[in-house]
Amino acid sequence: MELSISTPALLFPAISLLMLAYTNRFLALASLIRGLKDKYSAGPEQNLVDQIKNLRTRIKLIKSMQAFGVISFIFCVICMYCIFRGWAVASYWIFALSILAFTISLVLSFIEIALSTKALDLVLSDIENLEEENIFRKLLK
Repeated sequence: MELSISTPALLFPAISLLMLAYTNRFLALASLIRGLKDKYSAGPEQNLVDQIKNLRTRIKLIKSMQAFGVISFIFCVICMYCIFRGWAVASYWIFALSILAFTISLVLSFIEIALSTKALDLVLSDIENLEEENIFRKLLK
């Protein structure tokens, strides 16, 4: 297989779109954290503390996702330079590192999505407790 300069260039739009999605997730979480902080200041609840802990973990994951996305992007640029210079062996290895960093970023994204569903479960747990007190729900069980 021959690695041409257009091969790593194909990752540029994918990485750029991924970074945009990560940034949007970060901004949404930042807004949510600010809102939860205000609620916590009004009166601390265990559910809020659990949500804030979850959000802290998710922010760290998003930071790592972005870092690996940037590393992947940098490796793509270096790979293109190596191809331009005619350094075939180095370009293969650097392209492999770029794909690896991109894959790690995607795996971290998957973990962050799993944590976001856990956060929604925390929010919904209050509603479920209210539903359990319903007499009709008891009859249907």
